[in-house]
Amino acid sequence: MGNGSSIDTSRAVHLDINGKIEKIIFSRHSSSRDIHELICQAAAVNKYSTITLKDVDGAHVTASPSMPINTPSTPYTVVVKNPSSRNGQLNVKDESEVFQNVLSQVAEQFNRAFKVEEMKSDITTRLSSLERRLEICGDEGLKVVEIEKCKRDISDIKDQIWNAQKKFIDFNRMSSLSDESKISLKRDVPAYPKYTLSQETVEYLKQPTFDIWHWEPNEMLSLLEHMYHELDLVTEFNINPITLKRWLLCVQENYRNNPFHNFRHCFCVTQMMYGMIHLCKLWEKVSREDLGILLTAAVCHDLDHPGYNNTYQINARTELAIRYNDISPLENHHCAVAFQILSNPECNIFFNVDKDTFKRIRSGMTMLILATDMARHAEIMENFKEKLNTNFDYQNKEHLDTLKMVLIKCCDISNEVRPMEVSEPWVDCLLEEYFNQSDREKMEGLPVAPFMDRDKVTKPTAQIGFIKFVLIPMFETVGKLFQQIEDTMVEQLRSALRRYEEMKSENEKQQKKG
Repeated sequence: MGNGSSIDTSRAVHLDINGKIEKIIFSRHSSSRDIHELICQAAAVNKYSTITLKDVDGAHVTASPSMPINTPSTPYTVVVKNPSSRNGQLNVKDESEVFQNVLSQVAEQFNRAFKVEEMKSDITTRLSSLERRLEICGDEGLKVVEIEKCKRDISDIKDQIWNAQKKFIDFNRMSSLSDESKISLKRDVPAYPKYTLSQETVEYLKQPTFDIWHWEPNEMLSLLEHMYHELDLVTEFNINPITLKRWLLCVQENYRNNPFHNFRHCFCVTQMMYGMIHLCKLWEKVSREDLGILLTAAVCHDLDHPGYNNTYQINARTELAIRYNDISPLENHHCAVAFQILSNPECNIFFNVDKDTFKRIRSGMTMLILATDMARHAEIMENFKEKLNTNFDYQNKEHLDTLKMVLIKCCDISNEVRPMEVSEPWVDCLLEEYFNQSDREKMEGLPVAPFMDRDKVTKPTAQIGFIKFVLIPMFETVGKLFQQIEDTMVEQLRSALRRYEEMKSENEKQQKKG
């Protein structure tokens, strides 16, 4: 087994700050907030400033531990928007914006330190300050309509604090949002801009080679929206376009900021499903309703993932494990949150379908999301192989259901199907999440899986067995139905396997020299 020291734990990117090239170095285990503050420090601006990064082509880049590295000749341009001020003091609107930034920062710190009381005290103090500022502005003759707006802003902040506080407490108990909690939209619609997609992007979006790293969250929302329109699902389910926007926003709000299981992973899996639909021309084999179930299950498949897997949930006896009797606790929770969102008429994209259709949609989505539990991998694959050996029948519901389960499984773990520059950062993200879990398990005296232990696993050892014994056999099996998959995806997996085997060999040589 390799040694964990072979993993480089630091990264460096180059920034163009007002024409001056600066270099920042950060750990792969840094949070996005850590990197944001580091960039603010390099730019000599307030840490509450809004920071935007753009690459040499003008594309937005997410400031995260997994952002692509660059060179001094291809720096990321830093665009800074400072909180505005008047006479050195923030006005009420600015204070509100700063307060929400502070709330976000406190949330991340809390997730690491679990200091609920300190957070509550700090938030209460800052809210009191904001309310005093409102009184001062009123004394200074601020217009009544502006005062009322400020009061509404404060009321909204209090609601956000309450919602955030509930989620913090749940996280501390390793329990996510309860099934009974009302999941409501936090932003108005439309809250993200409408992007005009070039024909090149429209075609590129259908490819398994699509690079998912160069898209901002709002752009990902627009791309997901495009998928529903392009596949004619908006017509099929008579979806109100504004409801589609609300639903996508609410889904995004209910993905946590984990290193791996986050909204970008949701987009990645959904884009691969969209790509496989087009690659295999699935509309010739299955109904438009089934296409909608496949795509929507992909969007919802990891909703509110806490960043700790089922093994942890069961061993730690968390509320989720208790609630679902140790049976796929996370996948059951993802389903529950998905239909919690759809229970809100404002976010229910299936509001206009009849009861029988919705019953089929609910049954189909539940089946697919539960199929993403890797504990069921062998069972599902054996079932699928059995169907293939008895002459696969697209008119047979049992055959078709098994195919759909295998398709979402393929999409869920499809990163290595993508080009190396797209797939490899995902390995870093996954290892970061694994290491977070194993560190916690060690601290709590729980069993630690070797493939999650930072002292035992390396990048190549993490991937070689998974590609060889899980990915290649699964995609080869699906390739028996769709030759296109054998020609494109399986070959890319074999190439990835060779690359990691070479990496392992090189690591072993370096260790012998050392």
